[in-house]
Amino acid sequence: MRKRLGLYWRSIFIGAVALGVGLLIWLAPVPPTLAAAPAERLFRIQASRFAYSPAVLRVNPGDQVTLELAANDVAHGLEIDGYGLETVAEPGQTARLTFVADRAGTFRFRCTVTCGNMHPFMVGKIQVGNNELLWRASGLAVLALAAGAWRRRK
Repeated sequence: MRKRLGLYWRSIFIGAVALGVGLLIWLAPVPPTLAAAPAERLFRIQASRFAYSPAVLRVNPGDQVTLELAANDVAHGLEIDGYGLETVAEPGQTARLTFVADRAGTFRFRCTVTCGNMHPFMVGKIQVGNNELLWRASGLAVLALAAGAWRRRK
């Protein structure tokens, strides 16, 4: 009985330590060594009533981003909130817009040419942030291991 009780408390201690480490990894800021170096990024965006494809773009801070806007049906525009950049593409034409993603955050882009009754809903977003997927996944892995160890001990 005493041996089982010691094993019980040991498993609680190990689970609590693993849980704490997992939460620290999950909540901690991404170390600078995991941030990707600035790169040139090219996105070809298809614009048609009343959507952009792709509608979500992910880049790292410092990336030089080039957007090629292709209008498939009628004239469409693209303006990036927070950057003050705008371009317009006529049907069958491609317009280019190049900028450096020098501010972290999420920035909406929207159509600037009235293209129909659903025009106000034609939006997308650019997410500028560190590439932290690997860092966050390691925290989740530790949490999963802690949960697995806890479940086996019960």
